[in-house]
Amino acid sequence: MASAPINQLGQANYTANSPDTYALRAGDVISVNVFREDDLSAESLVIGAGGMISLPLIGPMKAEGLTAKALEANVTQRLGDAFLRRPAVNVNINDYKSHRVTVEGAVKEPGVYAFQPGDRLSSAIALARGNERTADLSDVAVFRRFDGQMALARFDYAQIQQGAMMDPVLEPGDRVVMGTSRLSQGWQDVLRALPAVGLFATLFR
Repeated sequence: MASAPINQLGQANYTANSPDTYALRAGDVISVNVFREDDLSAESLVIGAGGMISLPLIGPMKAEGLTAKALEANVTQRLGDAFLRRPAVNVNINDYKSHRVTVEGAVKEPGVYAFQPGDRLSSAIALARGNERTADLSDVAVFRRFDGQMALARFDYAQIQQGAMMDPVLEPGDRVVMGTSRLSQGWQDVLRALPAVGLFATLFR
């Protein structure tokens, strides 16, 4: 079973973050509960485009990039600095709103779908109700942004189903295309020029 990512093939990011290590992103919805302080709590807070939230008594503070536990610690410290005695704070993630994947091509129900951290390429295809009967399973493209640049990789879904190829972990904003014959000729040429299957290559177009 191909379950271990190969760093030399650019697969280091194929491993999933556990909830304890998940870094909050803009768009995620969280709750901040301060024990016995309803006025200082918030049942539903959307992390803004700049990665910020705003809480009573504290005001604006950075949330993006922090784990829920790290944010808890920051809120606890800030409330203590604001003279609240021994604040007990709990932060939970209500909705991973930042996690959306676009699934196109030879799938039964193309669209944009929400997914959970740790979900994989096979999950995206399942969300789109699976591949069409005539789909070329050996030809699946994944478009992804790395550090502001577009990257592209090609996967053989038949091999993934057989356990012979890594099933990559999805990233927010991924675009999955089942059967790349529906892409423009330019993109098909780029895919054919990729150095390896399952390896993301940065594009300059």
